[in-house]
Amino acid sequence: MRATTVLQDAFSRIRDVGWDAVQGLTDEELTYRVDGETNTVAWLVWHLARVQDDHIAEVAESDQVWIKEGWVDRFGLPFDERAVGFGQDANEVAQVRVGQDLLVGYLTAVLDRTAEYLAGLSDEDLDRVVDENWDPPVTLAVRLVSVIADDLQHGGQAALLRGIILRRRG
Repeated sequence: MRATTVLQDAFSRIRDVGWDAVQGLTDEELTYRVDGETNTVAWLVWHLARVQDDHIAEVAESDQVWIKEGWVDRFGLPFDERAVGFGQDANEVAQVRVGQDLLVGYLTAVLDRTAEYLAGLSDEDLDRVVDENWDPPVTLAVRLVSVIADDLQHGGQAALLRGIILRRRG
């Protein structure tokens, strides 16, 4: 099996986790917070898609889906168009108030772009250094695994919140 095939499979699992986290939740439930400082399902799914979009665009040397396909306008968030959620405070988290269709649509567009990019890679491409600001320098393989790990972690957090929300329904 090729390494790129394994990466394609891993990214496809992000699709399942993201979709499952939002399915059947109302707009109000998507923005439910366990307390005033926690993330919401909406913010977590937006953030994991934004991070992936940003990082894949960078290594592919292409435009972000967020900007190129107009998702930034559809979401209408009061953030800089390049914001991905890093360092956002509780008030900014609360501003991500969008519905399931928008979240799933953007996540799908990002994952489709990622799949397209991965389909064009060879295993040898994975050794390419994409960031020399670290010791050792970061290869494409390491960057992609980092995105997968981050996305699955946030997807798991969204799934936990979904479970809490569904239990509250009674």
